[in-house]
Parts: sequence; C-alpha cells; structure tokens
Amino acid sequence: MKIRPEQPGDVETIRLLTQAAFKNAPHSSQTEAAIVDALRDAGALTVSLVAVEGDQIVGHVAFSPVTINGKDADWYGLGPVSVWPDRQAKGIGQALIREGLGRLKQRGAGGCVVLGDPGYYGRFGFASDPGLRYGDIPPEYFQRLAFGPAPKGEVAYHPGFDAG
Repeated sequence: MKIRPEQPGDVETIRLLTQAAFKNAPHSSQTEAAIVDALRDAGALTVSLVAVEGDQIVGHVAFSPVTINGKDADWYGLGPVSVWPDRQAKGIGQALIREGLGRLKQRGAGGCVVLGDPGYYGRFGFASDPGLRYGDIPPEYFQRLAFGPAPKGEVAYHPGFDAG
C-alpha cells in the first residue's frame, strides 16, 4: 500500500469511498462526502491523503484548519477518515492517520483535534482535555493531540463542516 496526496483525478473516487464508508456508521450524518467536497472547494483541505493498492484508492483522510476561541492557532481537525467497507479493520485508516499527523508535524502545526471513539484515537496519542471544548460534545469524545503547548478554549471546525 502506498500513501500519497490527493490528486485532481481522485475527487469522484474519494466521494464514492466516503459515502460507502459512512453508509452504515451509527453516528454518521451522511454528510461526510459533502464535507470533504466543501473543504476542498474552500481550499481548506490542508492535508488530504489517499491510500492506494495497485491502481485502486482504498482509503482517504482529511485534515483541515480549526480555530480556538475564534483565532487561528495553527491547529487542525482530523476527519473524515474513510476506508472501503470491505477493507476496514485492516490498518488502512490507521496508516493514513499516522501519515497525516506526521505531515502536520512537518508543517509545524501546533496540534490536532478529533471527534470520535477514545479507544480508537487514543492509540495515536489523542486524549480528552477539559480545557479544550467543542460545543456540548461529551469531553471524552472530543480529543486533542498537542505537538507543543496545548491551548485552552472553544474549538470551531471550518464552515465546510456545515455542508450537506
């Protein structure tokens, strides 16, 4: 498996992949593909990677900027992460996340936030931080990975997350 940046010819496959990956997800709003498209259209896909086996895209991960207390703090949000349903639980999403986090660090990012399962995202070093909040989301599901000092305050995702 090879991981590479998204290319223009990948857009339709990423859309179909994202729709399929979240089709039966219990907490999905079914807007994840529209979110990726909106982030791309806004130029807000800071890191957008695909996993490729042979000539087939098997997974995708997106990282986009977030604000903290209304200000750019050079922090990013992870997600969505998509893997074809028949390829899930084989390490593809994990490899995409690790590569994406590495690329954020190379950019000099301050850190990354994610909304998701603490058991899954904890393996990457994400942890809840009561000083960093996202609306009324229970704190254990909103986690951060700081690459330096962790800011405190209210996190807001890019407006592309309102798509759908």
